This record gives sequence, C-alpha cells and structure tokens, in this order.
Amino acid sequence: MSQDNEEWYYNTATGKVELGPKSPMANRLGPYKTKEEAENALKIAEERNKAWEDQDHEWNSWNGASSAK
Repeated sequence: MSQDNEEWYYNTATGKVELGPKSPMANRLGPYKTKEEAENALKIAEERNKAWEDQDHEWNSWNGASSAK
C-alpha cells in the first residue's frame, strides 16, 4: 500500500532505491513520487541533463540576428 507522502530516493553509491532519505545527501537522487521513478533516476537525470545542454547550446548560439534587421 502506498501513502501520498512517501518519497523515494536512488542511492548512487549502492545503486539501490530507498524509501525515505536514508543515505547521505551526496549519495542520493530524489525525491521521487514512486519507487519506479526512483529506479529510473539515472535515466531521468540523463534526459534532464540533455535537455538543459540543448537549451544552453541554443542560448549560447543565439547571435542577435533578429535585432540586426
């Protein structure tokens, strides 16, 4: 049975999922709403990092061409 206030974490040192913040902050990703999300923490982080890198690239490659007209 799941409770609404449960928070799941992914422990980067052990590769295991934890219910509640049991491991040191430096060794965990989260919180996640479900165990399944926590199990996919590395994939989620990779997808978010890729999206942020794409946004940074778009921002940094803007040359002001629209204002030069």
